[in-house]
Amino acid sequence: VSLSPKLFFTTLVVSVQEERGRTMATAVRGVILVGHGGIPKDCPQELVTRLKRLEAQRRAAKMPPSPEEIELDTKIRQWPRTPETDPYQAGLETVAARLRAQLDGALFAVAYNEFCAPTLEESVEELIKKGATHITVTTTMFTPGGSHSEIEIPEILEQLRKQHPDIVLRYAWPFDLNLVANTLAEQVKRFS
Repeated sequence: VSLSPKLFFTTLVVSVQEERGRTMATAVRGVILVGHGGIPKDCPQELVTRLKRLEAQRRAAKMPPSPEEIELDTKIRQWPRTPETDPYQAGLETVAARLRAQLDGALFAVAYNEFCAPTLEESVEELIKKGATHITVTTTMFTPGGSHSEIEIPEILEQLRKQHPDIVLRYAWPFDLNLVANTLAEQVKRFS
């Protein structure tokens, strides 16, 4: 059956609108807040030094992580934490709880670039298992120029998009620096 160009276009538009309607009706939103991660105060410094040395060697050689690097990374990420031994994690979890309350019931997770668990990959997998189809990732790293926010997070998301082509993964970055400056100005006013 041959359709006139006008009828074909109308059919195409209606099909796209129906598909968008289905997508919107079945979309399950998820949000992940990514923080840098902190080293627990009681974690032996030699573990961190060794991990950073192995990471530098791997990056220079453009090789995948060695078993030793993976083991050290996991050990540090899984190190027991309390608000006293890791105030960074405690602070990020507080911000996360307040952010989550403003997201109209979206599925929510926290992730860390380094030193803490879970990783971004783990948090994405967690939200997918809970049914998320549209995941927005944001970070506490507001300014441009950082390797985590500009390079690592986008690279991880690109790999995850390949693994999960049916999941919409968005990165809410870069930040509007005027909004960041306004927030900082409000903070300064509180202490002036």
